[in-house]
Amino acid sequence: MKTIQPADRISHVEEYYFARKLKEVARMNQDGGVPVINLGVGGPDFRPSDSTLNALIDDARRPDAHSYQTFAGLPELRKGWSDFYEQWYGVNLDPATELLPLIGSKEGIMHVTMAFVNPGDKVLVPDPGYPTYTSVSKLCGAEMIKYDLTYENNWEPDFDALDNLPGIDEVKVMWVNYPHMPTGHKASPELLKKIVDFGRRHQIVIVNDNPYSFILNDNPLSILQVEGAKDICIEFNSMSKTHSMAGWRQGICCGKKEFIQWITRVKSNVDSGMFRPVMKAAVAALNNPKEFFVEQNNAYRERRIAAEEIMKHLGCEFDPAQSGLFLWGRIPEHFETCEALTEPILQKARVFITPGFIFGKNGERFVRISLCAPVEKMQESLNRIKSAGL
Repeated sequence: MKTIQPADRISHVEEYYFARKLKEVARMNQDGGVPVINLGVGGPDFRPSDSTLNALIDDARRPDAHSYQTFAGLPELRKGWSDFYEQWYGVNLDPATELLPLIGSKEGIMHVTMAFVNPGDKVLVPDPGYPTYTSVSKLCGAEMIKYDLTYENNWEPDFDALDNLPGIDEVKVMWVNYPHMPTGHKASPELLKKIVDFGRRHQIVIVNDNPYSFILNDNPLSILQVEGAKDICIEFNSMSKTHSMAGWRQGICCGKKEFIQWITRVKSNVDSGMFRPVMKAAVAALNNPKEFFVEQNNAYRERRIAAEEIMKHLGCEFDPAQSGLFLWGRIPEHFETCEALTEPILQKARVFITPGFIFGKNGERFVRISLCAPVEKMQESLNRIKSAGL
């Protein structure tokens, strides 16, 4: 009798690191002792605005709100995203043809890869970078080429090195992510222009993953602001971080009409649309006033100060100018690996901090602290670490 085997593609990927690690944390909590403080995952713990919640509840009471919806999203949701881009980024998008709502932007990574990349095609993936860029490229059979982002180069691509990369003109897609996760390096108009110029020179589709532009950042930017960007660029955006709606799974994919049409072909064969009350709530959230973001950032700013105290105690160096939901720090030289620091903190102090190696080889000397815990938990974490003699 033959043995049933999985598809070859899953042999190239592992279970998502946080899925595995959070199982370990759950086991530790079940085994007794003080609960582990999770400073690893970037899941916002604030609630959405009142108008968002009210819109959800009001629409959920309608008898016609519970059937299948269009996979392309409600017209008012598309218009809401178009208005949002105009208001905050100064970017004009045709709501009918130049944007596509997503069930969170993470699914869009798969949709874009399937729409543009054939098995064997080359894809540029940042190191360090979001692990899903790597895993999806592997699942789709792409030839993945890691490009270096380094501390010495301020976490920006070395465009001279990329221009001279063997086979560069065979690359189909390049993933970028500014403000950058995990390093927190901010976008700048100059950097975004260099990225667009590079993509145009080599006719590479540039995909900018942009969920952090409002977090601890007074100047939100979009790559689509750059002249000519729509010719070769796609941008993801998300309500997970900006609007504290991570579990609501509301994202967007923006770009020129032809690109959106190709991505829509994939998406329309994968899902059957989003729950209408959630879309209605997203429309309300997209109209949040500036004060919503200011209040949220004030809270994150207090948490950042507490996270910086943890980094300082551990002897880690960090750039105070970084933005986003995390604090990224370089570990002291006497630690052989980043896990040599994070594992004792987890096991002895029962505080979970993310080791940087999960984001690539250029993250091996770094750790990341999430700001998605109250200040009191941040301070308790520091006290636990000190009490454990770490």
